[in-house]
Amino acid sequence: MFECVIAGGGIHGCTVANYLVKKKKIPIEQLCIIDPHPEPLAKWKMLTHRIEMPYLRSPSVHHLDLNPFSLQSFKEKENNSFYGYYKRPALSLFNDHSESVLNEIEIRKAWRQGSVQNVRRNDFSWEVQLDSGQTINGKKLIIATGMNETLSYPDWGQELVKEYPDQAGHVFQQKIPPLKPPIAVIGGGISSAHLIVKLSKKFNGEIYQISRHPYRVHDFDSDPGWLGPKYLNDYQNITSLTERREVIQKARHKGSLPRELVNRLRWLQKEHAFTFIQDEVQSWEKDSSGIRLKLNATKDINVQTVLFATGFSPEAMRVEWLENLIKQEKLTCANCGFPVVKGNLEWCDHLFVSGPLAELEIGPAARNISGARKAAQRIADSL
Repeated sequence: MFECVIAGGGIHGCTVANYLVKKKKIPIEQLCIIDPHPEPLAKWKMLTHRIEMPYLRSPSVHHLDLNPFSLQSFKEKENNSFYGYYKRPALSLFNDHSESVLNEIEIRKAWRQGSVQNVRRNDFSWEVQLDSGQTINGKKLIIATGMNETLSYPDWGQELVKEYPDQAGHVFQQKIPPLKPPIAVIGGGISSAHLIVKLSKKFNGEIYQISRHPYRVHDFDSDPGWLGPKYLNDYQNITSLTERREVIQKARHKGSLPRELVNRLRWLQKEHAFTFIQDEVQSWEKDSSGIRLKLNATKDINVQTVLFATGFSPEAMRVEWLENLIKQEKLTCANCGFPVVKGNLEWCDHLFVSGPLAELEIGPAARNISGARKAAQRIADSL
């Protein structure tokens, strides 16, 4: 019997684990972290490496450790470790720091590779069944599994990927199709931008970016005021969960990019490294020459590969074990499908959430690294 089981070993699960151990709430020997990958932050590293993200969007004070300045002091004198006014850390530095922090608490002692298949409550504990058939028991359960794994596509995209997986795919799927130019990248957000920069190095002049909107310039994906009392005090006074959802949606700068990344893209456009098309694909055709994308307002384009950089589904996590748990324990959800939790992020007795599942309480930044820190602080302080 573990004192606490954490479902999810990404940014959120690892941050919560670090806070619990370093605040001396739960020793590492009494923690069990369940994740389908062999090591901490594996999916984070895979996705950020795939798009070759050089620097994080978040500032240097957002990381897995307790001390806000832990990352800055980790390698403060190293050249090119931080970028810009907010000292945004290089991805390599952030990953090195994260590994150092997690090694300090010996996180691998708590690591259990596997996928959650079922959760049920016993008299005084939670029983978590894995895909291996193994059962793990914990007095407390923290769900930190992030958003659902459902990739987001435009209406026309799913059929294309299903019928021609060797020529079309999502940048965040497990394995992307072979890249053959010309290549169309669908999407106008930060993932597509990093992908364009990466692909233009190898396929210069043979890349199209198709976006429904022009570049949206914002330093962060929500105003920094959402990290403190400037906006959160008023937010906490909102009693209507429907209104909270509306506030969250308005606060997020969906599909936005920091200024320096936009400048980089515009420079690449001037060098004819890629072609930006502000338009929407209406339909597609497959023939011997490749894939013809029919656009709404501009001429059709012919490509060999289509990559979707359109993120994940914004809906609440839809997995069978969680839906069953909601029914069994009669857990309260808002109309939008997200959990209704207490201030300490407790959904019901000894069941806590972090990440997107906590956003009706934490606010617009709940999904980010800063949201992981806030959630970890609240959960740890409540134990």
